Amino acid sequence: MTMTDDRMTEHDDLTPWFTAGRDEMGQASGDWLSRMEAMALAEQPTPAVAPALGGAGATARGWLREALGQLGGWPAMAGLAAACVTGIWIGAVAPSDWTGSVASDESISAAEPASAYDYAMLGL
Repeated sequence: MTMTDDRMTEHDDLTPWFTAGRDEMGQASGDWLSRMEAMALAEQPTPAVAPALGGAGATARGWLREALGQLGGWPAMAGLAAACVTGIWIGAVAPSDWTGSVASDESISAAEPASAYDYAMLGL
């Protein structure tokens, strides 16, 4: 049963108390809301301003450093380089070169999407 089910609210001992609370619910004053907003904004961290580097070479290095930081640093760049090399290798090597290297049966190619279960069900 869910809490919005009518059968639960009919036999609930707290229903009169919740109804009275909803009827007497007041609104927060504007002064209190503005004080709460000011306190919440005071707790928010302020972003640190990076010092500006002078010179033409500094802007190029700053751009590269910022891009590297946005990507996740050197470990992320190593992962991107590995993915790039793997993608080029998969695109350059013909799928016919893959047969027999992974699969035990010579007629089944490792690059084919069908599994050994599919071949067993087909009787191949």
